[in-house]
Amino acid sequence: MTGDRARLPFVVLHLTLGFVVLVGSVRTVVDGLHTGAAGGAHWHLVLLGTLEAVGAVLFLLPRSTRLGGGLMLATFAIAIVAHAVQREFPGNLLVYAAATWLVMSRGSLFHRTPASPSGVS
Repeated sequence: MTGDRARLPFVVLHLTLGFVVLVGSVRTVVDGLHTGAAGGAHWHLVLLGTLEAVGAVLFLLPRSTRLGGGLMLATFAIAIVAHAVQREFPGNLLVYAAATWLVMSRGSLFHRTPASPSGVS
């Protein structure tokens, strides 16, 4: 019974995290496509944002949550290092990474876990 009470908040976290990361990734791609001071696109942002968006879509699909989460964690790690090199504190990326890890460790959230033979969950 306790597992059922925790299930809904995990599903909400999973979906919210996936959609927030997807929207942020698309914004990163769009921003990267705008010309910079040198007159060219920021292709590193386009590439990183695209990989992150693919990861977010996979993360939202029940059968590929862990694969997408792994891709998201990889892009977060790259972005965290890039921000740290610029002496910025990427708190939002740290929270996204922690939440992604939590969802990945929980496994599929869209299916109820079958009850154990003893009836105790």
